[in-house]
Amino acid sequence: MSLQSPSATISFLKSHHFEFSRQFSINPLAKFPKSKFFVAKNRKPLNLSCSQEEDYYLLDAPESIGDGFSFSGGKYSDGKSPADEWFKQGKMVKACVVSSAAEKAKDPIFGLKMGSSSQASDDIFRWFCVESGSTDNPSVVLIHGFPSQAYSYRKALPILSKDYHVIAFDWLGFGFSDKPFPKNGFDYTMEEYTASLKTLIDDLVPNKVSLVAQGYFSPVVVKYAFDNQDKVNDLILLNPPLTAKHANLPSSLSIFSNFLLGEIFSQDPLRASDKALTSAGPYKMKEDDAMVYRRPYLTSGSSGFALNAISRAMKKQLKAYVEEMRKILTNKDWKVRTTLCWGQRDRWLNYDGVEEFCKESNHKLVELPMAGHHVQEDSGEELGRVIAGLLSKRRSI
Repeated sequence: MSLQSPSATISFLKSHHFEFSRQFSINPLAKFPKSKFFVAKNRKPLNLSCSQEEDYYLLDAPESIGDGFSFSGGKYSDGKSPADEWFKQGKMVKACVVSSAAEKAKDPIFGLKMGSSSQASDDIFRWFCVESGSTDNPSVVLIHGFPSQAYSYRKALPILSKDYHVIAFDWLGFGFSDKPFPKNGFDYTMEEYTASLKTLIDDLVPNKVSLVAQGYFSPVVVKYAFDNQDKVNDLILLNPPLTAKHANLPSSLSIFSNFLLGEIFSQDPLRASDKALTSAGPYKMKEDDAMVYRRPYLTSGSSGFALNAISRAMKKQLKAYVEEMRKILTNKDWKVRTTLCWGQRDRWLNYDGVEEFCKESNHKLVELPMAGHHVQEDSGEELGRVIAGLLSKRRSI
């Protein structure tokens, strides 16, 4: 990586949305105050470079996408990225009307308007969805947890799409979906997530649907299912926060809700994606997968702002939502056939009390001994077969 000239520096700043008046300029030949300690000499430029072998990142990445609060580049900058390939498999769907009070996102430090990649839609939010299988088959919606993406179901999708119409989507604030700046049309509360889920599912699936929900978004999905029982065939929960001990976020997630420190860490792609996903169980992230999970944080600061807001909302509301979920799942008016799939190597949510709850509430329990919290990552293909087997029993009834 070579040292940049002042003119190159100006070009870089302008490309990242910093504007300068005509009165301001940087002159590489500007006069310096006379001093006996200063001697102008013509020096040869330092030829600093980094290796561009396949196993290294390209620091001089030509890609310039961003909003001034992010860096986009790396190993795949000159070629096809796994994130680009995944994006091609999906489509953008509009659902959930933007609040009329929404304003354009501005950075929290200088109050400057942020780039287009940090702005949400003006009218209706955009959700990234991957759809597979014939629409003539029964519909299944796969719902990722916190913090994750629809990409986490990539191993289960091919298996389920043989007999089902399968849809996986990114929640608002995650992956390729809109990430509205907090207090600009969406505040990332669990009530808003529940309401927005209804609008999305109504748009995606006109008829009845089976739902698969993972992790900390499970209480939101259960609340939606309870309010729309006539719409839901089956509900399969993957390592949901089920007991009172589960109602607190683990330290690797709660750190994002901290004042100042959380705002800093939520902008770190490695901490926001890699560490958050691998600290929950045995999952070992491959580089190609890491590039997909990091992509939102590399291309826009809005991903970090959303992560910070979601963490704060969950820290406040999770306990109440877990209690409500337990009441719903044990309610005599609950008619949706429910199954819990539990990865027993979960480092965030312990197994104590899970088996007892399933027995008392008469819900089926499927144990996955080699999986952790993110079941679909650790045992994706096995999970696909388990889900297909559970749903096929209903079809045969």
